[in-house]
Amino acid sequence: MTKQMNLGGTFTLPGTSMTLNRIGYGAMQLAGPQVWGPPRDVDEAIAVLREAVEAGVKHIDTSDFYGPHVTNRIIKRALHPYPDGLVIVTKVGARRGDDKSWNHALSQQELVDALHDNLRNLGLDALDVVNLRVGGVMGPSEGSIEGPLTVLPELKRQGLIRHLGVSNVTPEQLVEAEKITEIVCVQNFYNLAHRNDDEFIIDLAAQGIAYVPFFPLGGFSPLQSSVLDAASSSLRATPMQVALAWLLLRSPNILLIPGTSSVKHLRENLNAATLHIPSEMIADLDSIGGGAAQ
Repeated sequence: MTKQMNLGGTFTLPGTSMTLNRIGYGAMQLAGPQVWGPPRDVDEAIAVLREAVEAGVKHIDTSDFYGPHVTNRIIKRALHPYPDGLVIVTKVGARRGDDKSWNHALSQQELVDALHDNLRNLGLDALDVVNLRVGGVMGPSEGSIEGPLTVLPELKRQGLIRHLGVSNVTPEQLVEAEKITEIVCVQNFYNLAHRNDDEFIIDLAAQGIAYVPFFPLGGFSPLQSSVLDAASSSLRATPMQVALAWLLLRSPNILLIPGTSSVKHLRENLNAATLHIPSEMIADLDSIGGGAAQ
């Protein structure tokens, strides 16, 4: 049995009884290359999920368009029936083309179908949290999200969704969303080098809303910085551990979902919560993103 770890403290999603350890797990890398098809080693993928949960991970981020239909089936195979306290967060609003492209799927029927795909492939009667994903591939687009978002509260009223979040949104779109339904989390692109949401995070923390950075380690372009390398050398840690530890220090409402298909890398990611970064080093790391975090 893997020992339960300190995973950066806890955060309770607003208006819920869901208290999560602040380091979770992102399932995207459980699919094959380009997030397409099955992984090279299904047994390793299953081992990663089981060790993550045994170590104390209570938050798994996934979507049925990973694969597509791959990661949810692996999660079900590895963990179903799910342990008490495990929160599975999924996304709707996109689909994969036959050419592996990422396309919007925001019509009422597409959203309803996506919801039922997630339910079926995860083996659930209701989804803990569903994020509506809008915007572009790497960031939000301006404009109203009222049309697609109004579909989801009806599914919530039917008992198929417990709580709602949004992904790839601007602060203005969040304001619009909150007029339609309660939002418990925002999932946007953010990391040590990509800091467009600095002020947004502060505002969300004041509201008690979770901020979940996707691509916390850079995503398709891994983080690279001489400052990060120097910090990791000084701390005798990996650059990725330092980047995750910095995020935990950034704001108490940040929940991390680093992904990996390797048990070794999973252990490294989880151990980031134990890393102590001196204040002068934090200032140096802040400069990577073009300014100090507040």
